[in-house]
Amino acid sequence: MSVAGFLEKLLDGAEVVWKPLGDIAQYSTTRIGSDQLNESNYVGVDNLLQNRAGRIDSNYVPTSGNFTEFKEGDVLIGNIRPYLRKIWYADRRGGTNGDVLVVHPTDSVLNSRYLFQVLTDENFFEYNIQHSKGAKMPRGSKPHILQYLVPIPCPDDPEKSLLIQGEIVRILDTFTELTAELTAELIQRKKQYNHYREQLLTFDENEVEWKTLGDVAEFRRGTAITKTQTKKGKIPVVANGPISTYSHDQHNRDGETVVVARSGAYAGYVSYWNQPIFLTDAFSVHPAPNLLLPKFVFYLLQNKQRQLHDMKKGAGVPHVRVKEVEQYGIPIPSLTEQANIVAILDKFDTLTSSISEGLPREIELREKQYAWYRDQLLSFPKPDVESA
Repeated sequence: MSVAGFLEKLLDGAEVVWKPLGDIAQYSTTRIGSDQLNESNYVGVDNLLQNRAGRIDSNYVPTSGNFTEFKEGDVLIGNIRPYLRKIWYADRRGGTNGDVLVVHPTDSVLNSRYLFQVLTDENFFEYNIQHSKGAKMPRGSKPHILQYLVPIPCPDDPEKSLLIQGEIVRILDTFTELTAELTAELIQRKKQYNHYREQLLTFDENEVEWKTLGDVAEFRRGTAITKTQTKKGKIPVVANGPISTYSHDQHNRDGETVVVARSGAYAGYVSYWNQPIFLTDAFSVHPAPNLLLPKFVFYLLQNKQRQLHDMKKGAGVPHVRVKEVEQYGIPIPSLTEQANIVAILDKFDTLTSSISEGLPREIELREKQYAWYRDQLLSFPKPDVESA
């Protein structure tokens, strides 16, 4: 039986009512103290993973103040840059800040896991992106999110409604569980990779020469530009995050470039590019070619990613300052040894990060399969008037 046929049989002629999210859920209104938070139950936008990949433990836990509380069964949505598609179904009690929305179900005729699947659908993210505000760092519109229409099968028959929702959840959770198993294995591989990287990049003080990064590298600021100022082209615009979000027809960096995000939630994030790019809200590091390989510098900085994030300063939009990064001390082994280290780490990186090899490729395929079934199982008859 086709998925469409299965859904039709599951509904068995039952009415489907589309309700605004605000009629069946609300934003969390309760607070939790910092003394009740730790790495595993404090969820900031930084440790929500993009593209619906869930969460990881936080590198930062606040030590004072009260925060938005979430409970098991709540849905957390990253509200900065909705195009990153950050969402997580809470399996514990914890806290978050204003950059993450906590959606708490309020209707008894609503399976919270079903609501999560609806909000994980691409239709919701497209809607959220459409209504987001801000050019440089867009945020989702909280009022518009509450207007998003959620399909509720036969709401006048709670028992049947929850049965239908539960069956849809059962099927979709089968895919998410498979993906979770693969992801857990990938995380373990990444831990192994991080361990070997730490070992390879650890040098005794007397083993090699040490310099401050500012003494052996040039730092260059990016050029301010907004999406509306770009012209159609294929050059990635690299700003303050791990990925390029739009493109341009010009470049201001070429070849190997080590980039450190300058401001925002990803301030301090290190990335490596080996192609023409247009660098904007970030700065690039250009090591002296007779002393350091750019890729070696990238791995050194990546190995200290947590410390670089901790350099962020500023209450509103945090910044990482060039002067502080320039003072970072780095080892300078021979260029031959650097090349050997880079070659080893490149192999590890390929095994853990490449979308065309091994587990990452399998995870990508599983996620595509899950997305297809999710779209099909949530293809209820549409209301006459679409959500605003």
